Amino acid sequence: MMAPDDLDGPSLIVSAPGVVRLERRAVAADPAEGYVRVQPDLVGLCGTDLEIIDGTIDPAYIRYPVVLGHEWTGIVTGRSPLAGRRVVVEGIICCGHCERCAAGQTNLCETYDEIGFTRDGAAASQIDVPAALVHALDDNVAADDAVLTEPAAVVYRALARAGVAPGSRVLVIGDGTIALLVVMLARHWSPAEIAMLGQRGEQAGLATAAGATSFSTGAGGSGGSPPRAAGGAADPADYDLVVEAAGATAAGQTALTKIRRGGTVLLLGLPPHGESIALAADDAVNNDLTLLGSFSYTQAAWRAVVTLLNAGQFRPGTLITHRYPLARWDGAVAALRGAPGPRGKVLLQIG
Repeated sequence: MMAPDDLDGPSLIVSAPGVVRLERRAVAADPAEGYVRVQPDLVGLCGTDLEIIDGTIDPAYIRYPVVLGHEWTGIVTGRSPLAGRRVVVEGIICCGHCERCAAGQTNLCETYDEIGFTRDGAAASQIDVPAALVHALDDNVAADDAVLTEPAAVVYRALARAGVAPGSRVLVIGDGTIALLVVMLARHWSPAEIAMLGQRGEQAGLATAAGATSFSTGAGGSGGSPPRAAGGAADPADYDLVVEAAGATAAGQTALTKIRRGGTVLLLGLPPHGESIALAADDAVNNDLTLLGSFSYTQAAWRAVVTLLNAGQFRPGTLITHRYPLARWDGAVAALRGAPGPRGKVLLQIG
């Protein structure tokens, strides 16, 4: 019979779609060879976690039961040389030797394996992770900034691939955390304008704080009437880059109406599995459009975000608006689904 000391603290487990619970689990005395033990203290929740909970995620990218938590930071424990250091950990566990990995496309590794999806995540008292994926942060990096490393790496990789040009006009469709991170990170490429088209007027303050040059509401995520900017004029459809970051099919449809000839539409949001966007193929050809999808992040993108954090050039913790202890995970999920007022990143505080 297992003694109480052989059990870890509570973990937030989705055992099957719609079945979520806190459960104590067995824990090994020490991490396996090549692994590091980390004590998470902050875990971010996002729309993908809702898809895991609801069972709407593409089944190719999930293994139930699973502990949630793919956005997180924590402190290394045990006998590791990094013991006591704050770290962030890449979630994609790539093979390192397939054709895609050799080309630096680690997000497209032939073997898909990811913390919080096919492996247990960090919404737990401790987690053992491959040492090669652990990145130590400088002492000046706050936990609130570190916890947003994963979504920031997703955004950074997408923007680098899209090729944001200095002096260009950028439109971000969506007003959630990913959209706000697009605004914050796009500024590093010096565009002339970063407009944001959202759904909720309550997000205007967060958009301005992130660096958006304008904020409007309308057809960005739910269809309906043409969007109206603060001054009342309709947004012109001549952006050099339009980023769909709402994760809604209507937002993707809107993106195609906002791009100039020769521009790039970047699909970054993740609509429910199986939903489609109508595309007029002749318009795409005649307008010489570039249509990009971007999946997750590469090791290079992760390192770039860590470099920005350590240099003090990226402080995304201002996007955090809601915090809940792990025991109140249901409140965090409810807030993510639709808390009133401004809503940025929703966090679980562990321990």
